[in-house]
Amino acid sequence: MYLCALIDHINVQNELKKDSKMAKYSNGNDLIKGMVILGDFIILNFIIAIFLTQFQDWVPPFFQRFRGPRLVFLTANLAMVISQYFFQTILHYRRVSFEDIFYRVFKLSFAQAFLMFLFLRVINNMGGLFKFMFIFGAVEVILLFLSRIVERYFIGHYRQLGRNTRRVVFIGDDPAVLELYKEMKADSSTGYIILGYYADHKIADCPDSFTKLGDINDVKRIVERDTSEGGTQLDSAEEVFCCLSHSLSDIIVGVMRFCDKHIIHFFYVPRKFGNYTLNLKPTQYGDMAIFTNHHEPLTNLSNRFIKRSFDIFFSTIMCLLLLIILPFVALIIKIQSPGPIFFKQARTGLNGKTFMCYKFRSMHINDEADLAQATLDDPRKYPFGNIMRKTNLDEFPQFFNVLRGDMSIVGPRPHMLLHTETYSKLIGKYMVRHFCKPGITGWAQVSGFRGETKELWMMEERINRDIWYIENWSFLLDLKIIAMTAWTVVHPDKKAY
Repeated sequence: MYLCALIDHINVQNELKKDSKMAKYSNGNDLIKGMVILGDFIILNFIIAIFLTQFQDWVPPFFQRFRGPRLVFLTANLAMVISQYFFQTILHYRRVSFEDIFYRVFKLSFAQAFLMFLFLRVINNMGGLFKFMFIFGAVEVILLFLSRIVERYFIGHYRQLGRNTRRVVFIGDDPAVLELYKEMKADSSTGYIILGYYADHKIADCPDSFTKLGDINDVKRIVERDTSEGGTQLDSAEEVFCCLSHSLSDIIVGVMRFCDKHIIHFFYVPRKFGNYTLNLKPTQYGDMAIFTNHHEPLTNLSNRFIKRSFDIFFSTIMCLLLLIILPFVALIIKIQSPGPIFFKQARTGLNGKTFMCYKFRSMHINDEADLAQATLDDPRKYPFGNIMRKTNLDEFPQFFNVLRGDMSIVGPRPHMLLHTETYSKLIGKYMVRHFCKPGITGWAQVSGFRGETKELWMMEERINRDIWYIENWSFLLDLKIIAMTAWTVVHPDKKAY
């Protein structure tokens, strides 16, 4: 009953977007959206004018002929109109990341440049057009993204002045309510005005600024009344965040219907169970809406294709580099520590399957390789092995694992089988990290949780970061992690030993 009501509510909210009152609420965002789109056209025409007047050697000769500039401006703006229809700005959204904004800008610029190229090719089969459009598109991406940064700053400042805001009310005393409140208050640029919360009990460790407006009976009285007398904070809210037990499903359904009737956006906040947050997210199974506690962008085929393509491309280059440095590395290893050049070990991979992970051997041959982690002054390490571990050079053979498909360049670090067996019994969410391929480097490693885990909480934090990566994957995030890892080659991490 509760789930059906929630799905019905979503459908009703979509229909209510056509209502005039809803249009009133969105006017501020529509104005921001319109101003950003206008700015895109100004930047587009500015780029064209600069190329035609200052960089004439870069443009095809046709552009300088009679009516050539006029056709360039016409086709460019027509292409932008079409592209804006499909890839309009999302900068005005309150909950949007820079990565989402960049992807949107890239799609917009690519579509505009591609359509402009097609239009000009049809008009005149000129030489040098492809080279020009490639440079033009690159400049367009850079300038539009820089403009988004500036525009986002001004939007944030505009909202901090009390314009284009949203009045928010919370319902429930769960710790998740306080967590969401703090997140909203931490970023005032989102423009949320928090009126307070309704709950039977005061939220633990709640700041004085977070006002208790009443109890759940007050909520029940408000949503069940027949007249629209108004006057309460719930009536004046524009967004309601509800975090109640499913045993109170009648009240939850009542609040949803009240919100639908009064053109208020309703959000259900998953409750927290101890330190475990039930992050339910909607997904589709046929025509049915179902909910999952883990959202994984890499379940999307296009995302997996992007990640795998980059893995193959990057690891191929690194494997060729490995062939060049291999003789020198092998010679030094043999001199300082007789034995095999490579170290291979069974580790836990995607979906819990075991694979053989390869590294340059950085320790003397010993009986504890599959049992004990490396420590700061580990006697098993030899001098060059210690250098390899600090600079990540010992991980280079794992690019072969990436080519084979056992690993990815970025992902949760694969653990030895003993650690998987031990920590899976101690940490409830431990095995979730195996929902994606393990990586040569990962978010946990570049965010301060690399190396020896002396206490259980350190492993728990590492797992939390691994899961965060899985649920927030993006190609830009992978590039960021790779860049941060590359920095450790010239500036070794103190925890790398």
